[in-house]
Amino acid sequence: MTKRIQRVNQLIRKEISMIFLREVVFPEGTLVTVTRVETADNLAQSRIFVSSIPENKIKSVLLILNKQIYQLQQGLNQRLNMRPVPRICFVKEKETLEAGRIEEILANLKEKEK
Repeated sequence: MTKRIQRVNQLIRKEISMIFLREVVFPEGTLVTVTRVETADNLAQSRIFVSSIPENKIKSVLLILNKQIYQLQQGLNQRLNMRPVPRICFVKEKETLEAGRIEEILANLKEKEK
């Protein structure tokens, strides 16, 4: 991954997080986090990985985001001073869930050793 792609990923993550905070209404009591962004080398598309707390609300969060994807894309296009601006798509984050489960298993093993 080139430095430019890394910078684009960071910039998109920052800006889309700000848009979520100010403009998107999620179900009450739901915390939505942009965990990472993966942009194609040709800057055609960015996959934005999101997670939610509680985890069982992720389907409704993705539904809300996909309904508003046109407005979110427009907001991102206005905020980013670059061309081309990658097209966005939202993806459920699975790696952080797996990492959390691994941490939980390791904690249980440490308790059993005591």
